[in-house]
Order: sequence, then C-alpha cells, then structure tokens
Amino acid sequence: MPQRSKTPRPRAVPRRPALPAAAGVDRLELMQTFLRIVDAGSLSSAAAQLGTTQPTVSRRLQALERSLGLRLLQRSTHAMKLTEDGVRCYERAKELVASWQQLEADLRGASDEPEGTLRVVVPHAFGQQLLVEPLTEYLNRHARVSVEWLLHDRGADFIEGGIDCAIHVGEVLDPSVVAVRVAQVPRIVAAAPSLLEGRPAPTHPDALARLPWLSLRTFYRTELSLTHVDTGEVQRITFQPRLSTDSLYAIRSAAVKGLGVCVGSAWVLQEEISRGRLRHLVPQWQASPLPVSLVYPAARFHPARLRKFVALMRETIPSALAVATHTRGG
Repeated sequence: MPQRSKTPRPRAVPRRPALPAAAGVDRLELMQTFLRIVDAGSLSSAAAQLGTTQPTVSRRLQALERSLGLRLLQRSTHAMKLTEDGVRCYERAKELVASWQQLEADLRGASDEPEGTLRVVVPHAFGQQLLVEPLTEYLNRHARVSVEWLLHDRGADFIEGGIDCAIHVGEVLDPSVVAVRVAQVPRIVAAAPSLLEGRPAPTHPDALARLPWLSLRTFYRTELSLTHVDTGEVQRITFQPRLSTDSLYAIRSAAVKGLGVCVGSAWVLQEEISRGRLRHLVPQWQASPLPVSLVYPAARFHPARLRKFVALMRETIPSALAVATHTRGG
C-alpha cells in the first residue's frame, strides 16, 4: 500500500521572556505623569489636572518606578518628597518630554506657536506693579498660553517648584542655570520727613549711621556701602536696624511711618518721594545698582512659550524700569 505523506508539523515558536510591567505602557506617558505629580505636589492634584483618577496616577508612578528599578518619591499621609534618584529623574524627564514636544512641533511646522502653561517666579514689587503690563502683552500675543505668576522674594526652586523661569533681582550664584541679565535697578536712600524733625538733613553717609535704620534682609542687614556718583568715593556704614524685613513694600511702608532710614529701588521709593511722604537723603550717594536677570534651567530644548517670554521680557523690562523711574522721579 502506498504510504500516506505526512503533513509537516509547524515549528514551535519560542516563548519570549516576560516583559517588565511597564513595557506595554507608553513610557513617555509615564514620564509626563511623574512630572505632573511633582509639579502638582500630590497624586490627587495631578489626577485632577490630568482628568483621571488618583489610583490610575498611582499605578503609573509605580509602573515607572518598577521599570527603572528606582524609588522616585517618598510618600506619607501628609507629605511627598523627591528621592535623590527622583530629583535626577525629574531633571532628565523634563528635558526628555520637552525634546519630544519640540520634535512634534518641528514635524508639524508649529515650533514657533507657544502653548501650554508657563510658571514664572517674580519678586513682589516687580510682579504686582512693574511687569503686569509686559505680562498682559505676552498673554495677548499668545492666546494658547496660560501663566502661573508666582510672587516670591526668594530664589526659585526650579525642580521641586516646577518653575520654568524666574525674574531675579540681585546676583545669580547658581552656575547650573541660564542667567540672562536684562537691566539694572538703581537704589537710593530715603526716610520720612518726620524722622528728621529737629535735625539737619544729612549730606554725608557718616551722618546716616546716627539715624534709626530699616533693613531689607535680601540685600543688606547691618552694613551698607554707598558710592559718590561723581567722584566714585565709597563709604561704608554700619547700624543696628529697628526693623528687618524681606519685603520691599513693607520697608517702604515702615519708612513712610517714620520708623527709620531705608535703601530701596529708586522706582519704588520715588513714588512716595513725589508725594512728599519720603525724602531722598544724600542724593549724591547711592548704593550699588542691582542686576535684573531672566533665569531658567539649562536644557537642550526650551519650549516656544519660554523662548517667546524671555525674548519679550528682554525687550520690555529695561523700558518699563526707565519709564517707572522717570515718571515717579519727576
């Protein structure tokens, strides 16, 4: 009998090894969720911003930690803090997501169209008064951008605060950031007329040291150097302040009340000088001007919303300072 031909059996396909838990999930999405958790400050806030649930956000965080083999966040009932690995991951993840967004924008031909949320830290006086008009211009130009305008007189924490840019008054000491100097703020000495009742107006820094003083702790506390505007002579004075504060507005109010002499930004103090509530003392002597810088984290790519903001502020901050000083100085 003829033998039947045997149908060849299909070869067995070797099984692939099990993939990590996060392999089936978009890694970029996990990174974006992690960034949102850190920026929002809690899982529940991140979930609300992402339009999802807290358990979903928690699972994404756990999946990212499993895939990296690292603990990124230390969590308790009332607090959340980045681990050392979490800090490094946040920095790299922010750069990675920004690079991806830049790539998408380039491919779509929309790299110059700003969108999203920009978080900016600004000193109180600048943020409440001087820069509201430039901020309005920026928002009017870019309808797809929203701004979180955060007023702090201390330095910005770019990582934990999720800050994109800071407008910083004073020297920038952090070598890891980009600092673009855009202007200088002249500073003058001022006091209320009531503080000088019965005393001749001082004409030299030596006489200032005998008056009550107020300290703006951010820039001076118990001593100060003044420079003669014509000769360049420098005089150092020391004092024990009656009041110390970190707020330019608070020190101006205290000076108006006659509590002591202060040194502050000319554009802020001259507003009260023009009203007669403060008096410009030793006008031939000035404290050194303070630099104003735009500060932001160094990265390979920066989103269009940040680039456009920096460009506009470089243009408008000097002119805003000049107008304010001229207008209020008379």
